[in-house]
Amino acid sequence: MHRAIIKSVGVLCAYAANQHLTNQVRGAKKLVNSNFKDLKIFLNDTPAQIDYLVSQYNTTKDKALSDLNNVGPLLGSRVQEQLGKEVRPALDAALTMAGAIRETKEALENVSVSVEVLQEGTERLHANLTDVKMHLSNTLNDSACSATQAASTCNIIRNSLNQLNINANFSGLPGVSSQLAKVNDVLKIDLSSLVQKGYAAFNDTPDLVVNQTRNILSDIKNVLESIGSNITTFAKTLPVQKILADLTIYLTQSEAYVQDYFPVVEQYDFYRWLGCLILCCMVVLILIFYCLGLLCGTCGYDKHASPTTRGCISNTGGNFLMAGVGFSFLFSWVLMTVVVLTFVTGGNVEKLVCEPFEDKTLFKVLDTPYLLNQHWKNYLSGILFKNPNINLTFENVYSDCKENKGIYTSLHLEHLFNINEFLNISMYTEDVALKIEHIQINLSKIILLDEIGKENLLNFSSSGIEGINFAAYLAEINKSVTKVDLLSFANDLEARADQLPKGALENALKGHANNIRMIHNQQVIPLEQAMKYVKARSTLNQSIRLLKRTSSELMVKVKNVISAVNAAQLLINNNASLVIVQETKKYMDTIVGYFEQYIEWVKESIAMEVAACKPIANVIDTAVDIFLCSYIIDSVNTFWFGLGGSSIFLIPAIIFAVKLSKYYRRMDTEDVYDDTENGNNGYHKEHLYGIHNPVFTSSVEQW
Repeated sequence: MHRAIIKSVGVLCAYAANQHLTNQVRGAKKLVNSNFKDLKIFLNDTPAQIDYLVSQYNTTKDKALSDLNNVGPLLGSRVQEQLGKEVRPALDAALTMAGAIRETKEALENVSVSVEVLQEGTERLHANLTDVKMHLSNTLNDSACSATQAASTCNIIRNSLNQLNINANFSGLPGVSSQLAKVNDVLKIDLSSLVQKGYAAFNDTPDLVVNQTRNILSDIKNVLESIGSNITTFAKTLPVQKILADLTIYLTQSEAYVQDYFPVVEQYDFYRWLGCLILCCMVVLILIFYCLGLLCGTCGYDKHASPTTRGCISNTGGNFLMAGVGFSFLFSWVLMTVVVLTFVTGGNVEKLVCEPFEDKTLFKVLDTPYLLNQHWKNYLSGILFKNPNINLTFENVYSDCKENKGIYTSLHLEHLFNINEFLNISMYTEDVALKIEHIQINLSKIILLDEIGKENLLNFSSSGIEGINFAAYLAEINKSVTKVDLLSFANDLEARADQLPKGALENALKGHANNIRMIHNQQVIPLEQAMKYVKARSTLNQSIRLLKRTSSELMVKVKNVISAVNAAQLLINNNASLVIVQETKKYMDTIVGYFEQYIEWVKESIAMEVAACKPIANVIDTAVDIFLCSYIIDSVNTFWFGLGGSSIFLIPAIIFAVKLSKYYRRMDTEDVYDDTENGNNGYHKEHLYGIHNPVFTSSVEQW
């Protein structure tokens, strides 16, 4: 029973492999069509990819033309930026000095006005204090002060009269009218306007560059157009179109051939499927006989029946077993022949083709020097380039295509047409660089500050503001209005008057004290607190300090400004050419860089993307790995394994069936030797125990 199960499993495996192969063959048409479709796309897209690469030159050219059209903002601004590192600080210093001249004029005017305001207030206060002091002195000269009780007090008061005087005397300050007049003469020339003209001239540098490079840029544009024409012409001379056209024709013919013969393949596959099915049916037929024999024999077996009296069912079971034996002998040679052939074919193809293909050993064998052609070291390069010395191997081509690299890289087509020679950047940029190097820019027309402006600065430095006595002004500003606090003086005077005897002298002194208080309230306090005088004092203080700062080393400052302007002008006139050459080279490198980037992109695209040969690797994988190995060989190996396993178990099945059939089949005579040896039959037992058996006796006598 176990053998029957094993044979059944083997038959099922063989049948499944047979059916699987047929299904895969029927489905292979879709796979083949998919591969042909991929190859067509590969062939059709390649010219479009090449055209795209060529067309992208226009993008590079447009970018270069854009930079050429913007030569002013690009090259001119760069030159301006480099020169501006010295030019702008010089012009800024001159503009600052122009502002200082205006501030000096305002400061001088403020000093003059403020001094007049303060002089007016202090002169009126001085007159009143002088009048009070005179009247107080006359009072102290009265005979009443000669009395013994008043003499000492009067002397004390008389000695303090010198304190009744102004402390800040603005009338004695030197005037600034001469300095103001000279500064006004300087301001007759608008130095700021002259400096702004210098700024404007310097800011026109980009326009100067545009005007002076117009002719050269026109020549460069013509060179760019010629480069584009050369690239287009070269692309048309490549043998790509002819090669692709031939491959397309060959591919179309191959597809038509496959489509025409695929029904034939399916027809022959049907015959193969039918033959394998018949083989499986042979084994199934034998298996059915054995199963029926076992079933009938087991069901009809009677251990008490003699061989000649066995039942019909038991006899039928024995006949089925012997029929299975007969068919086994009849079909076994066919089965074993088929198993051996499929084993030899499937096993060898698996070991010699499929496994080496999987680990790429197959390609190494094909790449063995002088194997496929005894005169060629490298067969593939000999076929493609007629040069077997080029190191082009099947393994490298397959690996590159598997990685979807471009066919130019995979097949080393540089030996057929070297794209690097065509894409040599120096070949195209030399003319462009030469044209750009001939750019000549003259900036000598730029005048930063003319002689009038420089003379104006010198006149300002000799305006005399450094001769102003700033210390005297600051000293008077910092003084109080009066030498003594008039309110305290009046209170003290009144206290002294109270020490005197009652009378006219006391009253007179108290009247003077009140007058002093009145002067303090009406004149001193306004001078200290009134906005007019406070503002005048503050303005005078600020203006004097401003003038002091401005006049500090004024001549040196002016000379430094003029020297900076002269140095910047010298740079523009004499050394600007060096800056222009440096910036022109950077500008040229930028333009040329566009072409270098384009060329590198084209090389990379041709190497990795244009005509990516993954479809070719897919065709090889489909033909070998999928169709041959997975579809055919795996099915063949499964078929011979299942059929062979079933066939092998036919041998013990034959022996078992022959042995067993003797216990199931009805015999014409008793089998003496077999019965004697086994001794299991009832008749045998009777004989052995001494009971006479006439059948047994007659049988012995006959033998």
